Amino acid sequence: MNTTSRPRPRAILRIHFHPAERTEELYGQLLAVVDGISSRVEPLPVDWSAYVDLTGALTYWGRDVEGLVAVLRLRLLALHGVQCSAGAGPTRSIAAMAADATPPGAATVVRDAPYEIAAFLRTKPASALPGIGPKTAKTLARYGITSVGDIADTRLPTLQRILGTTAARLAHDRARGIDERPVVPGAAPRTMSASRRFDRDELNPDQHHRAVLGLVQELGGRLRTSGEIAQALTLTVAYADGTQTTRSRTLVEPTAHTPALAAVARALVSGFGLQRARARSLALRAECLRPAEDTVHQLTLDGRDDKLRSLEKALDKAVARYGPGVAGAASTFPRAG
Repeated sequence: MNTTSRPRPRAILRIHFHPAERTEELYGQLLAVVDGISSRVEPLPVDWSAYVDLTGALTYWGRDVEGLVAVLRLRLLALHGVQCSAGAGPTRSIAAMAADATPPGAATVVRDAPYEIAAFLRTKPASALPGIGPKTAKTLARYGITSVGDIADTRLPTLQRILGTTAARLAHDRARGIDERPVVPGAAPRTMSASRRFDRDELNPDQHHRAVLGLVQELGGRLRTSGEIAQALTLTVAYADGTQTTRSRTLVEPTAHTPALAAVARALVSGFGLQRARARSLALRAECLRPAEDTVHQLTLDGRDDKLRSLEKALDKAVARYGPGVAGAASTFPRAG
């Protein structure tokens, strides 16, 4: 007699670390503790978190999800004095939503049962769904779609008219608890960088800002060409005396959109206070890259953002045909005279 067994349900954990001070060494030590529970760990250093696939570890340790997460939290606290917040569920998106809704020192577990998944998801506001940001949530609200349950109940063709084909399908699936993305063990997040070395040590803050904007334009174009989005930006300033300073900032939402990248980059360079500093070079790095289809384009109500994105496409085509430096923001080009 032929029998078919149901695949073993997945148990995905999203864990956020909350140390008093953040250092690269400590982050590595915390990941080592997690690795002692399950070797299937995907680090996300930009926000001091990680995804962990606990599916196989449950059998090895002989515990349920709640018990194993409790052991992990206790080890992190005992060994390093670090509190964490954790969310677990059968998919990455559910685990992420559960973690986001959990305060430090606690854990939220959503079991792999249709009723529990629906009960957890349906009452959440639309903006809680990964990929649906505040602007898109406002647009959906104009159509009476205000919760994750509303997204799940809306016909896919209707959602596609509002969000676009790919974004609508992702939102519709995740609202119904469908997300097949795996945890990728040990995958170091991809980065992309661009740098500018001045002809001489530069004191002029306007030149610093102009150079950073040029780096943003270069990175934005390369990200869009490769079909990727960035979760954070890191700016490094090298000085005339050979020292350097580095600062990072997480984006409000992952993007490859030049104006959004530029706003964060301007904040970074302003934060350095370079009015009297002799800058020798600037380097801008886009952090934690992932496929562009992993996010939903946050819509605006006035259409200006759509016009800017259309202009970006035209500029990207010009650069692809004629090479870099042929088009871009006016402020990045040398002034006449």
